[in-house]
Amino acid sequence: MINTYKGICHCGGVIFTVATDLASALRCNCSICQRKGAIMLAGEPGSFRLENGKALLRCYQFNSHVAEHYFCGHCGIYTHHKPRSNPDIFRVNAGCLDDLDYFSLEAGLNDGASLGRMDGVKR
Repeated sequence: MINTYKGICHCGGVIFTVATDLASALRCNCSICQRKGAIMLAGEPGSFRLENGKALLRCYQFNSHVAEHYFCGHCGIYTHHKPRSNPDIFRVNAGCLDDLDYFSLEAGLNDGASLGRMDGVKR
């Protein structure tokens, strides 16, 4: 079931809303996701809205430079990203969402590590 959630970084500088289905919860084993350890939720095109903090956001790209990983430049919290597999959507850090029991989420696994191996680049 799709619901709209408010997300916020640790310092409160980056605020967003997203419409997502909790059944979309994923962890990924690619080189960056295994290090950040977040459960991600998918938002369909047009469902993500940055409410505050655009100037605070920093973007990190690597490998193919298709995916865009965003984090707060003040507190360092990963808030959201555009995935390489579908750059028309956003995935958000479930740990940033208000009114959500992060630890009750059942997350599937995305084998993002295989994407790096397909083009011969691990990072």
